[in-house]
Amino acid sequence: MNGAEYLVKFFENKNVDIIFGYPGGKVIFLYDVLARSSIKHILTRHEQGAVHAADGYARVTGRPGVCFATSGPGATNLVTGIANAYLDSVPLIAVTGQVGLSDIGRDSFQEADIIGITMPITKHSYMVKELEKLPAVMEEAWNVATTGRPGPVLVDIPSDIFSGSVDFSTVQKKIATRKVPLKNGLDEQLQKVVDALKNSKRPLLLAGGGIIASQAWDQLKDLKDYLQIPVVTTLMGKGAIPEKEEGVLGMVGMHGKPFANLALSSCDLLLGIGARFSDRITGKPEKFLPDTVIVHVDIDPAELCKNVRTEIPVVCDAGKFLTELLGRLKKEKVRLRLNEWHRQIAEWRQKYPLTYEKNGSLKPQSIIEEVARIVGDRAIVVTDVGQHQMFVAQYYPIGGIRNFVSSGGLGTMGFGLPAAIGAAFGRPGEIVLLFSGDGSIQMNIQELATLAQHQLPVKIFIMNNSCLGMVRQWQELFFGKRYAHTIFTSNPDFVGLAGAYGIKALRISRPEEIKGAVIQAVRTPGPVLVECAVDQEENVFPIIPPGGSPHEMLGRWQGETHVSRIG
Repeated sequence: MNGAEYLVKFFENKNVDIIFGYPGGKVIFLYDVLARSSIKHILTRHEQGAVHAADGYARVTGRPGVCFATSGPGATNLVTGIANAYLDSVPLIAVTGQVGLSDIGRDSFQEADIIGITMPITKHSYMVKELEKLPAVMEEAWNVATTGRPGPVLVDIPSDIFSGSVDFSTVQKKIATRKVPLKNGLDEQLQKVVDALKNSKRPLLLAGGGIIASQAWDQLKDLKDYLQIPVVTTLMGKGAIPEKEEGVLGMVGMHGKPFANLALSSCDLLLGIGARFSDRITGKPEKFLPDTVIVHVDIDPAELCKNVRTEIPVVCDAGKFLTELLGRLKKEKVRLRLNEWHRQIAEWRQKYPLTYEKNGSLKPQSIIEEVARIVGDRAIVVTDVGQHQMFVAQYYPIGGIRNFVSSGGLGTMGFGLPAAIGAAFGRPGEIVLLFSGDGSIQMNIQELATLAQHQLPVKIFIMNNSCLGMVRQWQELFFGKRYAHTIFTSNPDFVGLAGAYGIKALRISRPEEIKGAVIQAVRTPGPVLVECAVDQEENVFPIIPPGGSPHEMLGRWQGETHVSRIG
């Protein structure tokens, strides 16, 4: 058996059913074997499309995404997608071809040091220089990607390792176990959390993406129901709990819901589970909740006390922590009296709802609301990055598990289309909604060809405001309306472009056209693209200004037409 045959057999034995990739000279042996395998291969039109598709597949299934690329530019085209998966803790295995062993280090044709390039953005990167070590490396790579805090792993394989043969039955398949951080002390920390809850009058639970990675959504709901504790989420935590549940306030942070941010600013105990406390949540860390007791639970010890001071750090899987905490609370018969806290939040919700001005122009918010009303909260919702991403986070309630796919940490424009393709392959038969912008969609628009080839049920809504909306918004609010290189004076005809790829498309520009377009898109089998000519000057509110705290928000309150500040 040669190295390529072993690698394909390895993935078959791991029940990998689909691999995304783009072939080239240094993986030609691998592709020759893969073509005769039971594994389905999706040929994207760019390697970045392949890695984002594998990422989207992983997010909606919970299984690791796998992608292949050849050496040099093929490998480096994966880099953005690998970094994207790393920051959002998505399990991913990227296999890259490398020049032959004797050519490494000679600036050979299509040679790049992909190990050195990706080491800071992977959980681990491997180069296989001895065929006999391929089984051990692959086993370890799989374990590293899927256990603990999930994340991407890269395996770089020289072309002669693919073509070389060995009797793998005689090869050791395991190498020394990687050291695992010590995780004792949970019992002591749990009691500190229980005691802190007993003394709290305004507790708040912050649910991050770790809840989803740990599949701990049932435990989260059980704890919320038992304590009647209000819950807010991060962008990555969206979908960890149905947003229509009583006591679920929605997303917090730079563009979080106003009443959710006010609750965050006013809580006396913050129980953060599986969240990174990024700068989009905290603003300036030294100003973040100075009088609040912060409990931070994370499976990765490196995250604790990294971004915010933490009174009670807990190294633990989110699901295990929630189960253990609820058991301890029930054993001690702990009940919280939070009527006054809930009354205060309800008052904020009424006084500071999400609003936008309906002035007759086409608004992204109204499109998203109409799609949500017609399709419901069970669709897989994918976004690109920009204003539309934040509008979706604010206005589209997510009800199903693993139903929200978005680039959080890296904020990668161009993520949405290939990620939607990966999501559609991961959950066949389910409708996938992609919200993108005219800037984002053009960064990987070549994947319309992949979408058309496989006739996937992806409904694309392009919020076309002929500009880079989020940057334009910042220039308006904070740079004296000096719009430096953010206005597109030339855009393609998206409807015509979709037609060229063989995808049905339509364009709307008036509010009264929304309903008909959404119904037509949903009822039409296969992919549909809807270009929406939206108001260029529409901004995402609220927004926390640079250096601000969660309660310091700019927005329009109670129907005001002007922008004012609270906090």
